[in-house]
Amino acid sequence: MAEPEIKMPKTVKRTESYTPPIRYRTLWRRVSAEDEERRIREEKVRDLLPEEEEDNIGKVYDAGLLKRLMGYLAPYKGRTIWAVVMMAISSLLNVAGPWLIGRAIDDGIRAGSLSQLRWWTLLFVAAMFFEWITNRERIAIMAYVGTKIVADTRSELFRHLHKLSLNFHNNYSVGRLMSRLISDVGILQDFISWSITGLARSGFILIGITVAMVAMNWQLALVTFAMVPLMYLLTNYWRKHVRTAYRATRTRLSLINGYLNESLSGIRVTQSFTREPANYKHFTDLNRSYFDANIQATTLTALFFPGVDFIGSLATALVVGVGGWLAVGDMLTAGTLVAFVLYVERFFEPIRELAQRYNTFQATMAGCERLFYLLDLKPEIEDHPQAKTLPPIRGKVEFDDVKFAYKQEEPILRGVTLHAEPGEHVALVGETGAGKSTVVRLIARFFDVSGGAVKIDGHDIREVTQDSLRSQLGIVLQDPFLFKGTVADNIRYGRLDASDAEIEAAAEAVGAHDFISRLSDGYQTDVGENGVNLSGGQRQLVSFARALLADPRILILDEATSSVDTATEKIIELGVDRLMEGRTSFVIAHRLSTIVSADKIVVMDRGEIVEMGKHDELLEQRGRYFNLYTMQWAAQSEMELSPN
Repeated sequence: MAEPEIKMPKTVKRTESYTPPIRYRTLWRRVSAEDEERRIREEKVRDLLPEEEEDNIGKVYDAGLLKRLMGYLAPYKGRTIWAVVMMAISSLLNVAGPWLIGRAIDDGIRAGSLSQLRWWTLLFVAAMFFEWITNRERIAIMAYVGTKIVADTRSELFRHLHKLSLNFHNNYSVGRLMSRLISDVGILQDFISWSITGLARSGFILIGITVAMVAMNWQLALVTFAMVPLMYLLTNYWRKHVRTAYRATRTRLSLINGYLNESLSGIRVTQSFTREPANYKHFTDLNRSYFDANIQATTLTALFFPGVDFIGSLATALVVGVGGWLAVGDMLTAGTLVAFVLYVERFFEPIRELAQRYNTFQATMAGCERLFYLLDLKPEIEDHPQAKTLPPIRGKVEFDDVKFAYKQEEPILRGVTLHAEPGEHVALVGETGAGKSTVVRLIARFFDVSGGAVKIDGHDIREVTQDSLRSQLGIVLQDPFLFKGTVADNIRYGRLDASDAEIEAAAEAVGAHDFISRLSDGYQTDVGENGVNLSGGQRQLVSFARALLADPRILILDEATSSVDTATEKIIELGVDRLMEGRTSFVIAHRLSTIVSADKIVVMDRGEIVEMGKHDELLEQRGRYFNLYTMQWAAQSEMELSPN
């Protein structure tokens, strides 16, 4: 990082060992400390940047991004063309303004003709009125188009995010996705509503003014154009640096959104471990990094726009001086000079406008890079082009030598072969990391197998549509998720056409009806965000009712009773039995009572099935299951069976 700019004695060359004079030392220490803090903070933030965003720093895809953005205008081609027509008319009228004023001065005031003055004045007013009408029409059309495209794009991104695999969502924070849906998509509206026709209008006006100035007086035109090289150097400097600055601000804002979402979602854990100071420090680092990035962007703005104004003022002063000299020598009329001065002032207005639109354009490019990156991501799990609809199933499940790895070098399942007959109750046991959850995730095809096949009723699940497969599955997770809304809405989530009577019947079957009836508004009680108004056991009961109402043929319980206390578990045991009755069920559980009654217990270790059978059969073998039972579950059994 560059050292702070501090004036040195002319005879001393700055080196790392240089010690500044006493009057500079305090400033030296302060500036150096700030630079060092900024450097450390940026290193921390850079480590948090997603790989695909960090790798794109400095790359330019303006042409490709712009072409793709223009593709969103295709459905609104007619409206866009009409807006362009309105823009062209308003631009011509705008250019005509100074010329009309010059004619009014020469033909009216200097000639002493009131009729000519009246005529040119009325013509000028009419031109400005129609410019206002056409400009208003252009803005209204593009505001509609921009708003509609933003709504369409946000819907497209929302649908696309739901198609992406669980592996993607496991590695992408919710806050960053929210930043894409809100901030990055929202910035498109400014670009489409204002910048597209705004850029074209500024370009039209700039060309029109250039032609008008050359036609009126080529000498003064050359004086004005002499300032163009300065403008080019300033604009080129701006163009090179502003893109990186705006990309940095957008990326750091997404980090802030992600961490803010995570912190608020885990506020209970934060307060439990008194992590508030550490969290605040980390958030402050992110916030300061965002501040630094914004300062860099605003510094560029503070350099560019006043620079444009200064060059414009300098050009005006030169035109007034040269034009006045020509007017004194009767080589230029007063009206032409006034009109030309007005043109010079307007000549730099579209340049400022173009630069400001370029500002918006760069912000749009920075956001669109990440937006299109998401839209271009292909779902890891997709229906085969010839995929068929899975017919109503009986529930036979087969794992034929299934191999699977989340990462190629880290195999999770190593040749699993498992058959479950319709209506059979299968319990999966083993130590953490044995592969139990992976087995049930493969049944729902949340991931595709690396080798072998998973079949349901003889159908390879890769050859049927995901919707037809998952609509016949019921999944209850260890950490039940409830959506904001009423209890009834959450139970009805898997079957939207269910009646209130069917909802109550499902709740009663799993033992949830009693506690729901005691709630303030019964089934219409608002559960709050993620069911915060209910206890853990109550949320689990609601999730059981939701699964039962969907009437699945295959049921998956992924440690679904682990967060339920013993008393609550006894309440739902009969309900779970009803839920599993006549259905093929796969249960991952640590509670002894859930395991011993299974038709088939599958013992897994390091991605392999090491034992399989009924509870009594496996105990007689005195193998892995016996060890798990005696070491982990004997004490639990005593506790569960104890009257106290």
